[in-house]
Amino acid sequence: MIRFDLSRRFVRVWQRNFVVYRKTWKIGFLPPLLEPLLYLAAFGVGLGVMVGPVNYAGAHIPYTTFIAPALIAVNIMQSAFFETTFASFVRMFYQKTFDGMLATPLSVDEVITGELLWGATKSAIGTALMMLVISAFGLLHFPGALLLLPIALLGGLAFACAGMICTAIVPTIEVFNLPTFLFITPMFLFGGTFFPLANLPVWAQVVAYTLPLTHLVELCRGVALGGWHSGLFFSLLYLILWILLFFPLAIILMRRRLIK
Repeated sequence: MIRFDLSRRFVRVWQRNFVVYRKTWKIGFLPPLLEPLLYLAAFGVGLGVMVGPVNYAGAHIPYTTFIAPALIAVNIMQSAFFETTFASFVRMFYQKTFDGMLATPLSVDEVITGELLWGATKSAIGTALMMLVISAFGLLHFPGALLLLPIALLGGLAFACAGMICTAIVPTIEVFNLPTFLFITPMFLFGGTFFPLANLPVWAQVVAYTLPLTHLVELCRGVALGGWHSGLFFSLLYLILWILLFFPLAIILMRRRLIK
């Protein structure tokens, strides 16, 4: 039976990353603030004129309203995944930060748990910033849209786990281009972000619903547009099961990599 060496000390790892983030917060704030403006201008205004209204939950809504919550979901995915791949790899391999932390009473499990929760936190921070921008255009329905913050933590943790698993198995930092191309990019394009999944062939819809971003998009769109329905419980359960499976797997694989 596999045992995990965890205590509240993992908070110190999260705290360390937060302190570093505070020193570079101005740079970290820019992408979540500017990206939604660029996407909304390019896809919402430019493409939206050509597309017209989109059928969602039995109602026709503007295309800009349709993609705005999905952009938040994409930010959640990217923030957590890239934090626990490129950033965690740099801390582990180049900066030797993990070695320094492991020289303290912290265990490997606590270090990795702190990293995973920090990835989820970065997703929530980015979500809060994007909500400020998107709300200015009247594209979110409050108070229901406030649920985007806990969803960001949940979705961020799910993608942080996926990212950490990649960090545990890639030999060099350049190899991260492979999971980015094969895992992140297809979800970005075909996870219901820019068009309803009903537009895809049935087999493609089935594949899409096996991927986490599809369910994260469903949840973000549902709460942001005030259209919560029973089907969203399935997406919520999917993300919870994903975390229950891949959270311990990420710890186990990173334990094997760090303890030689």
